[in-house]
Amino acid sequence: MDEETIRIYDARAEDYAQVTAADAPGRLLRDFITAVPTGGRVLDLGCGPGIDAGLMAQADLRVDAADASAEMVALADQRPGVSARQATFDELVAEAVYEGIWANFSLLHAPRNDMPRHLAAIHRALKPGGRFHMAVKTGEGEKRDSIGRYYSYYTEPELMRLLQDAGFTATKIVHGSDKGLDGVVADWISVASHA
Repeated sequence: MDEETIRIYDARAEDYAQVTAADAPGRLLRDFITAVPTGGRVLDLGCGPGIDAGLMAQADLRVDAADASAEMVALADQRPGVSARQATFDELVAEAVYEGIWANFSLLHAPRNDMPRHLAAIHRALKPGGRFHMAVKTGEGEKRDSIGRYYSYYTEPELMRLLQDAGFTATKIVHGSDKGLDGVVADWISVASHA
């Protein structure tokens, strides 16, 4: 995990929480919650301030949350029903534990060369048929944004190939664009799939 990106999230955790604040699940999170059995165990991988994790807990899911930023984990841990811990993607070693894994705009901070390894670990951590959501910014290559965060960008065909190679079957693809912490509107893609 990129140390400078973690440092920026530690410094701007409260700002990021305001940018991503939500009182109710958005459509992608609602779809994910609906796809996971009630009471199912889920992992919010790269949970940030834990907003989505908190909404999952409100929906009666058992929520584990992990983020590389200590400040983000501190915010996430304050949400009722959320168990948050500081961890990088490489620390996911669980096998057949989760009914669902939610990686919403988190894996895009991993180096491109590491993505196959991370997706394989996520596939192993899911129970057979478990649900996986990931969202990344679209584009090509790797670069830092205007505030210094490291990003890997993906095209739809590239992302679909990576997921298929890891053993996932995609069920829904959504494209959109949103303004991020850097104030820039960026295009993104989300893919819902199952193991």
